[in-house]
Amino acid sequence: MRGLLLVLLLLLSEMLHATKIKELVNVRGVRDNQLIGYGLVVGLNGTGDGSSSKFTQRAIASMLSSVNVRIDARDIKSKNVAAVMVTATLPPFSRHGDRIDVEVSSMGDAKSIRGGTLLLTALRSIDGEIYALAQGAIDAGYSAGKKKLPPKTSVKLYGGALVEKELNYDLYHKNRIELSLKKADFDTAVKIQNRINSAFHIKAARALDPRTIEIRRPANMSMVEFLARVNELNVYSIKSDKIVIDRQSGTIVAGSDILIAPVVAAQEGITLRVGSGLANSSNPKEIQMRYGTATVASVARVMQKLGAKPTEIIALFRTLKRQGAIKADMEIL
Repeated sequence: MRGLLLVLLLLLSEMLHATKIKELVNVRGVRDNQLIGYGLVVGLNGTGDGSSSKFTQRAIASMLSSVNVRIDARDIKSKNVAAVMVTATLPPFSRHGDRIDVEVSSMGDAKSIRGGTLLLTALRSIDGEIYALAQGAIDAGYSAGKKKLPPKTSVKLYGGALVEKELNYDLYHKNRIELSLKKADFDTAVKIQNRINSAFHIKAARALDPRTIEIRRPANMSMVEFLARVNELNVYSIKSDKIVIDRQSGTIVAGSDILIAPVVAAQEGITLRVGSGLANSSNPKEIQMRYGTATVASVARVMQKLGAKPTEIIALFRTLKRQGAIKADMEIL
């Protein structure tokens, strides 16, 4: 009887899947903020906007007037300048002087913005306030072997902007906050409530609906410490063949250990090859994994190391699903 009970317990442990609470929820009110700005890229070797881009001429004239140089916009013929939109994401708790990445995209008919320099560009949020300033040189477009790379009209500048204004969020002094489930589910909300209450031996959590759990900090710790401990708690559920991916970060929320069948798939210049008896490749953007060890999580990690965006990671997994290399269902949060 004891042997049978042991077998049942082992089978149950194999079926249960542990997920940290921080992978299932967001702290309500703590989120990224989108920034946008209009700027100019100068120093282009004839690949900038043509004379048909009237807004570029006006922008150049406006910029020159700010440094006391008066010129009629109609007299500007330079093809070495391109008008661009600059976008960025301001992470929560960013501090003054932090560097954030920016995306620089041409607005006119420029052939390429590679090799230019983005002039100082104010990045604003929806409230109209300036939260960051972007400026910097754009990759000239040459590989390590001095081979010229294709022209680009959209380029990412890593650390291309400095945070100038902080978003204040006083977490330390709060007695109560709300956790928001990334996916509404009655069962998960109740499990999180019960797990927190069990861990702290008080009624610190209360599920308000299938999406929201209210938590109150114990009297002997700050909200920061309380959240740190809550985030690391595990919630157990029955394993299912389902892949859940966070849209914002590309993180695998569930189904990380699901195996990928032998396949060759490509996404945005990155090639994934899963099989046996793989040959060495000189392509730094070719991912080679042996069948039986290639999992959803391992592929996602390598994609992130290669600089793939969350949208590109998700697109690759959708391709794998279409090609039959992944049999599990897939959900994007």
